[in-house]
Amino acid sequence: MKKIRQCFGIVLWLIIVSLGCNPVQSVDRNNFKTCEQSSFCRRSRRVKPGQSPYQLHLNTLSVGSSSISAELVNYNNLAKFKFELSAIKEETFRMKISELSPIRPRYEVESALVSEPELDTLKIIEQTADHVTVQAGANEAKVFAAPFRVDLYSHGQLVISSNARGLLKFEHYRKKPEPKAEEGAGAAEEAEAAGEEDIEADPGAWEENFKSHHDTKPYGPAAVALDFSFVGAHHAYGIPEHADSFALKSTKNTDPYRLYNLDVFEYELWNPMALYGSVPFLIAHGPARTVGVLWLNAAETWVDILSSGDQTVVSSIVNFVSGSDPTPQVDAHFISETGIIDVFFNLGPRPLDVFRQYTKLTGTAPLPQYFAIAYHQSRWNYNDQDDVRMVESKFDEHDLPLDVMWLDIEHTDNKKYFTWDHLRFSQPTEMTQNLTAHGRKLVVIVDPHIKRDGSYFLHNDAESNGYYVKNKEGRDFEGWCWPGSSSYLDFLNPAVQDYYAQRYSLDNFKGSTEDTYIWNDMNEPSVFSGPEVTMHKDCVHHGGWEHREIHNIYALLNTKVTFNGLFRRSEGKLRPFILTRGHFAGSQRYAAVWTGDNAADWAHLRITVPMCLSLSVSGISFCGADVGGFFRSPDEELITRWYQAAAFQPFFRSHAHIDTKRREPWLFGEETLGVIREALRKRYSLLPLWYTLFREHELTGAPVMQPLWAQFPTETDTFAIDDEYLLGDRLLVHPVTEAEASSVTVYFPGPGQIWYDMDSYEAIHVSSKHSGGRTEQIPVNIRKVPVFQRGGTIVPKKERIRRAASLSLDDPFTLLVALDVNGTASGTVYIDDGRSYEYKQGKYLYLDLKFEGKTLTSRFIDKNSKFPTKAWLERVVIIGWPSAVSKARIESKGMGTNVLEASYNSAAHLLVVRKPAVSMAEEWTLSLL
Repeated sequence: MKKIRQCFGIVLWLIIVSLGCNPVQSVDRNNFKTCEQSSFCRRSRRVKPGQSPYQLHLNTLSVGSSSISAELVNYNNLAKFKFELSAIKEETFRMKISELSPIRPRYEVESALVSEPELDTLKIIEQTADHVTVQAGANEAKVFAAPFRVDLYSHGQLVISSNARGLLKFEHYRKKPEPKAEEGAGAAEEAEAAGEEDIEADPGAWEENFKSHHDTKPYGPAAVALDFSFVGAHHAYGIPEHADSFALKSTKNTDPYRLYNLDVFEYELWNPMALYGSVPFLIAHGPARTVGVLWLNAAETWVDILSSGDQTVVSSIVNFVSGSDPTPQVDAHFISETGIIDVFFNLGPRPLDVFRQYTKLTGTAPLPQYFAIAYHQSRWNYNDQDDVRMVESKFDEHDLPLDVMWLDIEHTDNKKYFTWDHLRFSQPTEMTQNLTAHGRKLVVIVDPHIKRDGSYFLHNDAESNGYYVKNKEGRDFEGWCWPGSSSYLDFLNPAVQDYYAQRYSLDNFKGSTEDTYIWNDMNEPSVFSGPEVTMHKDCVHHGGWEHREIHNIYALLNTKVTFNGLFRRSEGKLRPFILTRGHFAGSQRYAAVWTGDNAADWAHLRITVPMCLSLSVSGISFCGADVGGFFRSPDEELITRWYQAAAFQPFFRSHAHIDTKRREPWLFGEETLGVIREALRKRYSLLPLWYTLFREHELTGAPVMQPLWAQFPTETDTFAIDDEYLLGDRLLVHPVTEAEASSVTVYFPGPGQIWYDMDSYEAIHVSSKHSGGRTEQIPVNIRKVPVFQRGGTIVPKKERIRRAASLSLDDPFTLLVALDVNGTASGTVYIDDGRSYEYKQGKYLYLDLKFEGKTLTSRFIDKNSKFPTKAWLERVVIIGWPSAVSKARIESKGMGTNVLEASYNSAAHLLVVRKPAVSMAEEWTLSLL
């Protein structure tokens, strides 16, 4: 019987490959649904605007100190719902709509939020027969009864209207109707008149087929949908993950954006197809206001976008409410297959406010270890431990810094995770220790599909303890992935969470060390034999929840449990590092994210910027893309430009498919090797800045990688730019993403702003006489990437490049002080041990740097924090200094007063003060004499 099953598996695998699921082929879009092929999307999209049957019964209004609630009724079918509106700290409202008395519980998302949000005080300021207005701080919400609508005001301005277009839909649970003996041609028309045409007449409402797969839908139709109008917004952003422009496009004549975690091989670009992650957060921005909406739902979701150009006089909410002249407006329509309506409204008013408000809900990325923000080298797969040793040694031989070596699935014993291939990786501990001796780390892959093999301890434990997701018949679900026949751990089960976390202990994961970190891949979950290459929706998880209800948080739970395992492994001492492909709101608390199976193509290089910007504004700052492209083999120019671009993106890893040519830097020509070396050295020199920005993200929620409008919110020319970006508020980056480019068009924002070329220190001045910025053609050659420091900022660097970042923690600092039009500059530097959680106990330095007049000062931001760093100040470079200075004075309590030599380059307006030699662990003052 076992042999028959194995043979069947081989045949099935061949069928899967023939259907286009072979990972070496481009995506076949026919294997993935459109909205019209998804019955709940089809039904919800056909709701007609302006005919909402939902009415709020204000006579049932209940008022608490932080919330109001009332009964909401659909007058087409008399289904009853509970409406609740709460005030949340940080300028946020929360609205929940759920069934009043469901015949089965509706799933409410867990694990995405940091904790239950802190409530704010709410009070009623107006109540009439048709509406009630509540106030929380400077914000108000006006709730209309018939038809139901919620308008949100910030500082007196209408900013968001919910159900203004009347697209609210909530399909309550019901018993499946008995087939009628006779259904005449007028049945659908009768149903439509009763408002139920989309349920009774839709052939996909109670069961649905897609290709060869059948979805039983045992609980019937349960879709929820709602529209939002963003008044004054020019564009909307977010809702990753899609390989599309940063500013969301109108979907008026196309499919909506889809949020459904899927394993998509070599994805297409510039379309709204679903990819590996789903973050249901949308941010809308205009020159006067930035707001955000978090649609907290883990089921398959589609989002329609209408831009200002799609609006009519009737559909404009401002015109509808006040009769005023047309105002820019973006509309969004969220449609989910099941769950409840649970929406958070972040009311800004500025972009950085929305980032803070959203990450207060879902969390920020914890400060990564120092090695994690350096360079990572990966491939599917390095052949054996000798290959790993050879590659690592070649980095040293060619003077290339490296912090992490990676191993893909071939390092395991026949795709059994937490094991090692006994021949090729027979000494894993020694292999890792060899890396550690050079200051480096190892990352290995651990996927959630478990090989069904009677000799595999993990399968036996999971099968005997009931740890697997179940199919609709209640048996362990079986699908196909890299190991062949596989089952999938049920991370909703607390027992599974505890068991899986324990697998990462050094006692259980033999051959691993505390310097072994984890890559959670294929966790959408990927099921080669499943519908749309994922798990069947009618599978069942712990608690009786269907997979359709929790699909988009499966990867989040996977990484959460892995994080807990690594945290326990070091007894809470070391910060975990995890990379994940699947993700959801809140994934940033546990893992970095990369953009998946891209290709060695110039267009795929270009798309890295909008894809990472979309993730960044949605809370996931630790983002990157496979350098060189996962599929196919890049030529020398493309690989060079990709290294240069990735050196200025948060997560920096080279990775490639098993069938591609080896592409380590020394395998290209000498010129290419040299330019790649320069790119790596630039990254390593700026690691103090990266580390500071990651710490400030953890503290404030500000993305590490920011759109230009985050810092220049009123500048409309920045709103659609997605080929350049900012690192914090300090660097402007425009990667070169066109073949044979001789120049790049760079937009410099900010009237009165100065931008300094990081290579030549040449200044670009933006006139203060205009409301916008300035566009310039910047010449480039193969060594040049336009990177500019913002005038008025201070950037920390370390210019002694070690073989690994972890070896540079005590090395001296250089400060780049770029002056603004007033001759001033400011910045910050964050320093700790680069690996532990001791910074949580105050063992760190957070320095405030200021230059004004002729004086540069360093002061502690947190006076009670201390860290005994050996790092000292080696050099101060003042950019934009107008005249020669030959002397400077450094003063601190520890070293007293010293007079220093200074040198001035009049052509570059560059003043350099060498070897102040003051400790970074004390406050000091540097004065130009």
